[in-house]
Amino acid sequence: MLKAEWIKEKAGKGDWYVSRHGDDERQKDGISIDEIETVLSGGIILEQYADTGRGESCLVGGFSTAGKPIHVVCGRRGGSLVVITVYVPKPPKFKNPWERS
Repeated sequence: MLKAEWIKEKAGKGDWYVSRHGDDERQKDGISIDEIETVLSGGIILEQYADTGRGESCLVGGFSTAGKPIHVVCGRRGGSLVVITVYVPKPPKFKNPWERS
């Protein structure tokens, strides 16, 4: 299980990267690297996912400094934090930034 403290530590040290898929999704939703770092540094873990073939991962929810809600799915690759995907939560999948529909 990934721990919030570990995620925040890795984000603070810059020991993280965005996967190719995550970068594609980031660009589609207009999310900057700085916004991802803000969420990783101050967000909360909303869901934990067991190893689904890519290793365990979790969903971190938070807000950019401008107040934009952002979800970051991240995991561990070696000793680093990897952003698997990132998106702005919105209907029909989400009622609000914290709740699935």
